Amino acid sequence: MKRVYFDYAATTPLDKEVLEKMIPYFSEKFGNPSSIYSEGREARKVIDEARQKVANSINANANEIFFTGGGTEADNWALKGVAFANKNKGNHIITTVIEHHAVLHTCEYLEKHGFEVTYLKVDEYGLIDIEELKTLIKDTTILISIMFANNEIGTVQPIKEIGQIAKEKNIYFHTDAVQALGNVPIDVRDLKVDLLSISAHKIYGPKGIGALYVRKGVKVDNLVHGGAQERKKRAGTENTPAVVGFGEACYLAVTDLLKRNQKTEELRDYLIKSILSTVPNVQLNGHPTKRLPGNANISFEFIEGESLLLSLDLVGISASSGSACTSGSLDPSHVLLAIGLIHEIAHGSLRVTLGKNTNKEEIDYLLEQLPPIVQRLRDMSPLYIQGGK
Repeated sequence: MKRVYFDYAATTPLDKEVLEKMIPYFSEKFGNPSSIYSEGREARKVIDEARQKVANSINANANEIFFTGGGTEADNWALKGVAFANKNKGNHIITTVIEHHAVLHTCEYLEKHGFEVTYLKVDEYGLIDIEELKTLIKDTTILISIMFANNEIGTVQPIKEIGQIAKEKNIYFHTDAVQALGNVPIDVRDLKVDLLSISAHKIYGPKGIGALYVRKGVKVDNLVHGGAQERKKRAGTENTPAVVGFGEACYLAVTDLLKRNQKTEELRDYLIKSILSTVPNVQLNGHPTKRLPGNANISFEFIEGESLLLSLDLVGISASSGSACTSGSLDPSHVLLAIGLIHEIAHGSLRVTLGKNTNKEEIDYLLEQLPPIVQRLRDMSPLYIQGGK
């Protein structure tokens, strides 16, 4: 059966060029980067080179990049690290209601340890209100953590304006940029970001490797104790193949970014316009223009999202109803509820995310299969029989 993949926000396939860079460091080039003899020095050299590539992708310095086990670990470290290292200055943190659970659950943890967290609401498009953010800042505020782009609805936040506010108030600013890297240009200097989380497997790199950018001078607690790796902040022997792969993935992700985006946006807009014009009782979730180039999140009234996903899977189409990290939950998306959707409509959402190899033929196949599936599910729905026909 033909398979079409539309869940690039969940994960991406490993790029062949990335794999080729990684392969030698699984076997013949196996040295420990902390060893001083030749094999160790060779491993240290490629890790340094990869760190520079990661830094270049966000306009940072190499010594501001700390490798982690992924985006979730980077988010955890950013929040806990800043909170505990700066608790003498204050205990107040500002975030949003639509953050990834890596941030939200960490905030809940910090609340149990004496920190106060304010959860900024968003509008119907998923955007924060800059003026409201200003009113929430207190003398005890030590950190603002607001994601660059939402993983479910694709809305891109006004990061530069947030960074300016944080700088003026002498507050650290962290952004979860896991979905943004490789999709929008990132310049941590221009954006005035202090800490930034990224992950390799969202940009055609290996799973299990990410990074936290920490601007020089930011006070942050060490994550793991027991060794001198990552400048003594995250102990443990480095995963050399993954680090090498991450570096190459970052290099490729920012090469011809704008040209690639233009193609992806055209396909995304074609997809959204086609669904909205051919399927009744649907709505686009997220901002119509301030969104990631490959994200289309659409709610279908009178049907249940999991049934839609299973039906699409049967005809060879892989998509999502939200974050992959919560796909095992029957609860509606906290993001969709936050933008004002009622439970029944939030349950009927479909997230289609495009990748760099997505083509029009694949989208046309989805557009061919989707309407009859939606109609069949609606015909079985008591909600549709009562209110839709």
